[in-house]
This record gives sequence, C-alpha cells and structure tokens, in this order.
Amino acid sequence: MASTTTTANNSNVFVIGTRRSQLAMAQAYIVRDELQQKFPDYEFKIEAMATTGDRILDVALSKIGEKSLFTKELELALDDGRVDFVVHSFKDLPTVLDPSMAIGAICERESPYDALVLAERTDKKYTLDTLPKGSVVGTSSLRRTAQIMRRRPDLEIKSVRGNIHTRLSKLDDPENGLDALVLAAAGLIRVGLGSRINQTLNGVMLHAVSQGALGIECRANDARVLKLLKALDHEETHIVCMAERAMMRELEGGCTVPIGVQTTLEGDILKLDGLVASLDGKQIAEFKDETKLDLSASLEAKEQVAGALGQSVAHALIKAGADVILKELNQDRKP
Repeated sequence: MASTTTTANNSNVFVIGTRRSQLAMAQAYIVRDELQQKFPDYEFKIEAMATTGDRILDVALSKIGEKSLFTKELELALDDGRVDFVVHSFKDLPTVLDPSMAIGAICERESPYDALVLAERTDKKYTLDTLPKGSVVGTSSLRRTAQIMRRRPDLEIKSVRGNIHTRLSKLDDPENGLDALVLAAAGLIRVGLGSRINQTLNGVMLHAVSQGALGIECRANDARVLKLLKALDHEETHIVCMAERAMMRELEGGCTVPIGVQTTLEGDILKLDGLVASLDGKQIAEFKDETKLDLSASLEAKEQVAGALGQSVAHALIKAGADVILKELNQDRKP
C-alpha cells in the first residue's frame, strides 16, 4: 500500500488512484505527467488497486450484476482519504455519482471508436464486412455484440475478457479459435498497440458513451483538488461526454447495456446519434438530433444545453422502442 498521506496533511503531495491494469496505469501516467508539467512544485504519486471487474474474469460483465464494476474500490479509497483523486476510463464511471463525489475534470478524448483487430494468422485484407462467414469475433460488450449481429448475423460471437494483452494473446493462440477481436481504439493506442488496429469502425458501429475519454473523480468538498484538476478539463470533450451521459442516464443504462452513441461538435452545432439494440441486432431504436450552443456562455451553461440534447434523444429512443428492448434484456438477465 502506498502512503495514505493526502492533501489534508501534506499540501505538496497528491495521491492518484487507479486500477492495476496496464491500460489503467498508462492512463494514470498520462494524467500524472500532465499535472507534473503544469504544477512542477507538487509531487504526484500513484496508488493502484484491483476492482471487482478486474477480479472476476470468468463471468460476462452483463451477468455480474454490479453497476460499479471498475470503480467501487477506487471510490472507497477516495472516500477514506487514501487517494486524492481517481483516474477512470470515463465510460466505466456510473452516470449518477454519490453526492460526496464529483467529476473534477474530463481530459481530451482519444479516438472514441471501436477497432477490429485480426489474429496474426488472419489475412489482413479483411474488414468486419468482408470476414468469411462463420468467423469467430471476440468481445465482452453487449453493445458491440448487438451491432455486429445487426451487420453480420453470419458471424459467431465469443465472449473474451481480460486486459488488452490477455485478449490479444487469446486472439493469436490458434487453440482459442478466434479470428478477430473488437476493442476500443483508444485503449490500443494508449498502450502502444495502435499498429494492431486493422480497421477503425467509425461509420460502422456506434461507440460506447464517453469511450476514449478520461474522467477524474474527486471528493466534492475538496476545493483545492477541484481547482487543481480544472487545469486538465478539455471543454469540447466535456460538453460532448455530458450529452452522451445525459442520454444514458435517462435510459437508465450502463456500460453493460447495448447503448451506442456518436457525437460531434462542429462550430456551435452539437450533434448526437443514439442507438439501443437487442442482442441479436434485430430490434433497433436509433435517433439523431442536434442543438446550437452559445460559444460565449459558461461551461456550466453549455453543459446544460448538452444535457438537454442527451435527454431529448433518450426520450425519442424510448418512443422508438428502446424501453421495450431494455426491459426484455433486463428480464433475460434475471436468474
């Protein structure tokens, strides 16, 4: 265990909480290095820990039945003062936080898209649309499964969990019978494995809410840490992610639900495309909408407009049948 010293009793030292996975550590180092550059007089330490989602690897995420799979233990460390703030893959962070917690910053988004990664033995000419019939594609995501089945019902989906290197090892071992994986492009890029991306699935499937962004969580009453983290907040990413999270919150979904989005901010026009799909890809609710931002307004005002867009898209999705799809999915999960 790292020192439990926090800003409460050492004003020059900040402890950063993170998961132990290679990707999580890489993300924590990104945040630490940027803070160190901006605040050279402070010291930033990293405290890594395992979460429920890291420990349970033989069960599909959607069947574990825990909303805070990758955040609960980190938030406990934050609450009891072992760490000052926590770096999350923002898509793992629930859309409703404990009132004692706050999002201190949303860092600039890496690619939000999914990526097709082919096994080393698989011909690199293939894309998701041209993979041979019966090819086996690995993913642990219901959202990815639903969209793959919608586009390619002739493919076989196999649940594959573990960190990025573990999944790639499973992919490249012929005994596992995998031809490809679908992973987040951002994760591959951040651990230096962007070269394994065979196809970026932009325009092919909608990505997860907040995918590619880093969210930094801290105690809501820690004014000093909130002021520190404000230096890392990226306004465009902040606005876009708030729209996506508002949509998901309204749908009462989470990272284990087949909800997809694609959001763009072009000048003062914010566009949001949302989707909810059944696991077989046969039932689809999709809706696109846009709104205009006042670029001279405060971030809080822009966030409110973005949130309203997310809510309106969610309501349109519900009218298009999203509530029925999600209800059926939840019933299928019950023992």
